[in-house]
Amino acid sequence: MNYVPPPRTGALTISATPATIAPAENVSDTIVGFRGRDERSRSFNLLRTQIIRMVASGAKVIGITSATPQVGKTFIACNLAASMSRLPDMQTILYDLDLRRGSVAERFDIPVEVGTAEYLDGTADNLADLSWGIEGQRLTIYPTAARRVRSSELLASARFSGLVDAMRAMPGPVVHLCDLPPVFANDDSMIVSEHIDGYIMVVEDGVTTAKQVRDSLRLLGPDKCFGTVLNRYVKGFAGGDYGFGYGKGKAYADYYN
Repeated sequence: MNYVPPPRTGALTISATPATIAPAENVSDTIVGFRGRDERSRSFNLLRTQIIRMVASGAKVIGITSATPQVGKTFIACNLAASMSRLPDMQTILYDLDLRRGSVAERFDIPVEVGTAEYLDGTADNLADLSWGIEGQRLTIYPTAARRVRSSELLASARFSGLVDAMRAMPGPVVHLCDLPPVFANDDSMIVSEHIDGYIMVVEDGVTTAKQVRDSLRLLGPDKCFGTVLNRYVKGFAGGDYGFGYGKGKAYADYYN
């Protein structure tokens, strides 16, 4: 049977005010982007500034992906969103579009039962009801529950196109960060890349190969790549290079403390 996407019921308006607030104390310890005094947040603060420049140039909808699974793309997406949420004049909204294996909710300890996938398949009609926030933070999250869904069909639907249209129509300084599936997991990221302004490619030091990066860029479109993030860089800042590692150099520890 051919998949028929649910009809759109009118123009969608995205709410930046979370419908439900999750306790801050339950957020994973790996989410350091909220903590500006934590030296581990500096990598994400530097990345945040690059994103601000992209937003100033007109970008609003930015994807975070990787060539293969388990290289830290969700870790980067969540911490970048947390870091950006500390900006007083910027509204940050994070979407979990890894519909089959979404893990944003797990990072923030959000007990999601109905999420982005259910909005896209028409089970849930009011997207605003699915939004979450973290106690004391300015971040809005649209999570998804990891389950077996026809993700490619949902992301190719008119309902998803309407969602992206609503992202672009949202007024004021706002950035929409989308955690995407790995490029080679299926064609989901390829489908989404046609709609968004650009994407960031996460690579893991010593794991992701140059060929995987080249092939990923070819599939998603090299002109839409805003840059790459080197995750789990073994030298980190302590090694004197500006990689996205967690170096424990004394100079940085003293500076942050």
